[in-house]
Amino acid sequence: MNLDFGREVCGNLANAEKREWLVTNGMGGYASGTIASVLTRRYHGLLMAALQPPLGRTLLLTKIDETAEYDGIYPNSGKFYPLHTNWWASGNVEPNGYHHLNRFHLEGTTPVWTFGIANALLEKRIWMQPGANTTYIQYRLVRATGALTLEARAFVNYRDYHHTTIVNDWEPDIEPVNNGLCLQMFDEAVPFYLLSDKAAFYSQFDWYEDFFLNVEEYRGQNDVEEDHIYAAQIRYTLQPGESLTLVASTEASPNLDGDAAYSERRAYEQSLLAQAGDFAAAAPASIRQLILAADQFVVKRPTPRDANGRSIIAGYHWFSDWGRDTMISLPGLTLTTGRPAIAASILRTYAQFVDMGMIPNRFPDVGEKPEYNTVDATLWYVEAVRAYYQATGDRQLLVELFPVLKDILKWYERGTRYNIQMDKTDALIYAGEAGVQLTWMDAKVGDWVVTDRIGKPVEINALWYNALRTMAEFARQLSEPSGQYDALADRVRMGFGRFWNHQMGYCYDILDGPDGNDLSLRPNQLLAISLPHSPLTPVQQRSAVDACARHLLTAHGLRSLSSDDAAYIGHYGGDQLERDGAYHQGTVWGWLIGPFVSAHLRVYKDPAQAQSYLYPLLHHLADHGVGSLGEIFDGDPPFTPRGCIAQAWSVAEVLRTWQETNAQEK
Repeated sequence: MNLDFGREVCGNLANAEKREWLVTNGMGGYASGTIASVLTRRYHGLLMAALQPPLGRTLLLTKIDETAEYDGIYPNSGKFYPLHTNWWASGNVEPNGYHHLNRFHLEGTTPVWTFGIANALLEKRIWMQPGANTTYIQYRLVRATGALTLEARAFVNYRDYHHTTIVNDWEPDIEPVNNGLCLQMFDEAVPFYLLSDKAAFYSQFDWYEDFFLNVEEYRGQNDVEEDHIYAAQIRYTLQPGESLTLVASTEASPNLDGDAAYSERRAYEQSLLAQAGDFAAAAPASIRQLILAADQFVVKRPTPRDANGRSIIAGYHWFSDWGRDTMISLPGLTLTTGRPAIAASILRTYAQFVDMGMIPNRFPDVGEKPEYNTVDATLWYVEAVRAYYQATGDRQLLVELFPVLKDILKWYERGTRYNIQMDKTDALIYAGEAGVQLTWMDAKVGDWVVTDRIGKPVEINALWYNALRTMAEFARQLSEPSGQYDALADRVRMGFGRFWNHQMGYCYDILDGPDGNDLSLRPNQLLAISLPHSPLTPVQQRSAVDACARHLLTAHGLRSLSSDDAAYIGHYGGDQLERDGAYHQGTVWGWLIGPFVSAHLRVYKDPAQAQSYLYPLLHHLADHGVGSLGEIFDGDPPFTPRGCIAQAWSVAEVLRTWQETNAQEK
């Protein structure tokens, strides 16, 4: 995969502003924007710091608007070339800095812009320091016949990443320090720094109003304009071959040696590929890119018991760490990439939060208590432990977590929150109550749960069956009694037969719901085939895979509902009511390609054919979030990407199934 674009993308605003880049720091902080460097989302910024890792994300440095002065012979006597682009509420795009953008490419995960300025070429790179709220912006004059003077305006803010800012009464304290400026936006704000190895800084204070956020408008948001503070003018004259580094950081003394800092970043990414070992060495460039992308979701989550606890951010830009997404993503993000220690840390971290047999659905941004409204996350936790143990044989961790797993299954059998309990008549799990969303199809607007799925969802019971068989295997490994798990699993398998609809040739989505059995053709049944232990017969497995392939499969994943269904919605857009109304009613989900590929492989035993379903998503690396895989797509062609530009389980499931299909070929 060649993530390298010329003027066919860079010189066309429509192409350049729809492709976004992302760099992260392993703490939940990030920097992100568009190839055109125009703001299109409230979530864009050069330093979105995680002030309460992995959350508390706060926009500090919004953007830097650069202008180059260059003649090629005489210093300070040339023409002025704006290198930045702004979209204003008036509808004007001014200036058109993207006109000077010759090239954009990725070096690992680092975005690189190459500007053509008369006969000069100026490169710009942006990266973050792992483990710090520190962003580097480096410029290098790679070709010129004389000096080039770079003038830049730094725009700052101080607000939650979900919000927008309108001119207010802030009186920021902008003070000179060694190598730059210290900024404190108001008394309670965390100070941050704009620094450089060479440049001169001149403090300013002026509100620039009405930056237009066109993606927020498409998403039906009320706040589609924003104001930012012009806080500093930056100036430096570059000689041919020379570089200049700017640093934005919450730390007073970051490393200002840009070349050294970038070498550290590159070495870090090379270490990620090295840890992936033979998997990376034998993989195509697109898979190696995904190995690097996988690291962007792994974050620190300190706990009272472990200051180095780990978790997984579900997606950028707006998700925090969710239990369900974390457990589904864990095998692909950590085990296929050769990072079992990270996986073990995640499993231990979540074990600390098990309550009434449940792991949290999510950790709220503002630090309230974890939310437990999920029926499947905990069953995915059992599967994540199984995958970890299969990959590592780590008996010590299995011994440590086995009591937690036993407790989980006991709670599910006798009953826990939200009517989650085993029905003693068929041994299937029932879950749900009015006004609460419990499965992965969890869209909710106000009191309206779009797909409440109250009853016995098919994937929950596939996970329940898999968990019981897994626990029986664990018990035998540890010389613990296993018969109870096998016996109960046998009962579940018998009860699961109720899901099969002989007439349609696929599974009901829900049994025993308020309106009876749900005949909707959805992809959830694939988990009854893709998980290690399947309750379906081989004939049923093949029939279900074929039904999903015919009606749900697209280039970029699977539709969440058949397009033949009267409730199908093929376009994702509009305000929250419209978007959430479509979220699981036909919208394509990238992560579902994983269960489909695993199920197809199980049924047809053709690794090459199963792997072929992954190729279109690999091409998606060059679109939306460049270098990563997005969250969702329209259900109708051309399957336009929507939602998050980088989604953990999309990346994870492609990595997992790429490894799975390769292993089957050998």
